[in-house]
Amino acid sequence: MNQPIVVGITGASGAVYAVRLIELLLEAGCEVHLAISPSGKTVIAHELNLNVDLNHFLPDALLRCSVSTSSLHYHHFTDFMAPIASGSFVTGGMVICPCSGTTLSSVARAAGTNLIQRAAEVHLKERRKLILVPRETPLSLPQINNMKLATEAGAIILPAMPGWYHGVNSLSDLVDFVVCRILDQLGIKTDLMQRWGDMRSRD
Repeated sequence: MNQPIVVGITGASGAVYAVRLIELLLEAGCEVHLAISPSGKTVIAHELNLNVDLNHFLPDALLRCSVSTSSLHYHHFTDFMAPIASGSFVTGGMVICPCSGTTLSSVARAAGTNLIQRAAEVHLKERRKLILVPRETPLSLPQINNMKLATEAGAIILPAMPGWYHGVNSLSDLVDFVVCRILDQLGIKTDLMQRWGDMRSRD
């Protein structure tokens, strides 16, 4: 069994990436620990038309697939007594997807004010994998500097920038490209996309 994976959803555009990521982690047999910021809830409602109650969370309000949610553990963003707030809770990594600019800044500067940011700081100090998935364009110099700081601290910056070379037939193909790259970083095998080396010549 894989070690638990922590997923934080914050208030950047691209909530669809997070939902798909959670579904595939659960399908892969991973234990998932989830926290959602208030801004993340707002983006989920706006982009996916899903009403997620942060105080009384129900998995079915977020996930629309048939995958079992028995391995999904939800933590309120203010709950600093949650296991993911401590380095003694061993995980296989953390993904903040999507990662807002405010969250990026807090993580890069060790200035966390909620559980998602605290859990990210834990992963950095424990030298565990932390994957930040920003979805912003254009980028300001402060945001670029924050990405540099986070990278120097050990985080992986994985922008939600899908490729187009793998045979795109739908929006879901673009979503799966980004999620596949996240899973690659976590060491979780998937056949979501056609790999570059496996592609046939198009000549």
